[in-house]
Amino acid sequence: MKRTAYKGQIIKQLFFSDGFSCADLSNQLNKSLPFITGLLNELIEEGVVVETGFAPSSGGRRPLMYSLKPGILFVLAVAMDQFVSRIALMDMQNREVADLEKFDLNLADEKNALSELTAKIIAVIKKSNVKRENIAGIGIGMPGFVNASTGINYTFLKNNNEGITTYISEKTGLPVFIDNDSSLVALAEFRFGAASKRKNAMVINLGWGIGLGMGLDGKLFRGNNGFAGEFSHIPLFTNGKLCSCGKHGCLETESSLLIVTERARQGVLQGMLSLLKGQITNESQEKDCAAVFDAAGKGDRFAVSLLSDAGYIVGRGLAILIHIINPEVIILSGRGAAAGKLWLPPIQQALNEHCIPKLADSTELEISALGYEAEIVGAAALVMENYEQVYMTKNVQADFTTA
Repeated sequence: MKRTAYKGQIIKQLFFSDGFSCADLSNQLNKSLPFITGLLNELIEEGVVVETGFAPSSGGRRPLMYSLKPGILFVLAVAMDQFVSRIALMDMQNREVADLEKFDLNLADEKNALSELTAKIIAVIKKSNVKRENIAGIGIGMPGFVNASTGINYTFLKNNNEGITTYISEKTGLPVFIDNDSSLVALAEFRFGAASKRKNAMVINLGWGIGLGMGLDGKLFRGNNGFAGEFSHIPLFTNGKLCSCGKHGCLETESSLLIVTERARQGVLQGMLSLLKGQITNESQEKDCAAVFDAAGKGDRFAVSLLSDAGYIVGRGLAILIHIINPEVIILSGRGAAAGKLWLPPIQQALNEHCIPKLADSTELEISALGYEAEIVGAAALVMENYEQVYMTKNVQADFTTA
């Protein structure tokens, strides 16, 4: 491996940690202490890495710790769903350094969605006053069948078979990486969230669909061509309902937040006694969904029943996955995590009814602390997962000698 690539690897390792010693990095990269020490000194001279003091005493000589220097390197993170997109400029400590840009963008109906998204990205960069050379790259999470290697989304933002990443990179002059939204939610949970110390875990992205990310044996599993995790489209029902994928009876036709919101609207129209009366506007999926969460949190029986019905169905689907994967933990993340522990009883009831007890008893259920922010965090992490490539490209004139 080229010397420059190892420097990119060090930056990547430091991003995903609170700090490392030279010995830690030597073990991580399987290189000698003198070699790693030399690279760290070069990165300090470049102003990217700083010494952060000595590690707490553990009985021996305390090692010197290193971390990324604040305010030097940034990532632009883009989190999209079918209706709402968010853009955040993040530092290396996963903190937003500019106002979050949030805007409506209907991916299914908007013909100019790609150009609109790109214009928003450029506007955020300009408004931030951060130099373009200090932005490591752009990470994008979005729904649909996404080929991360080609940058093509076969469901949304179709660009005449040209990669979305290629288009945005040409307009911005920055490296761009893209992946399915649920894969990035899972990436965030495995790197920074509830799955960070778990070897076998499933992350459920509760949103307008029901996404899935899987960590198997400590590694994020994306399948043969990156399309693994289409949990929404398990054919669980014979209800005749047409799914967004074009098939009938999929899990999401009875359990997604779109269904929860639609049933809330129908109930209000039919005169259901509920705190939702006057709160449901029919103008915004996002606002109406938030109203359901709020009412359920206040104990509204109708709102609670909507989430209970959806949660039970999600639990039926999870019972199938538990029998196949036998995960250590299932983490409920994404937009729907805002409803918190209201999801747990109906899902657990479904697992009790449909899952072999020996398997169900060994699987924990957790609510994500990252929640709706998980996709933003995952989009930033996507860039840094590829930072060795980014750093190599930026430093083509560097010393290529190896140790």
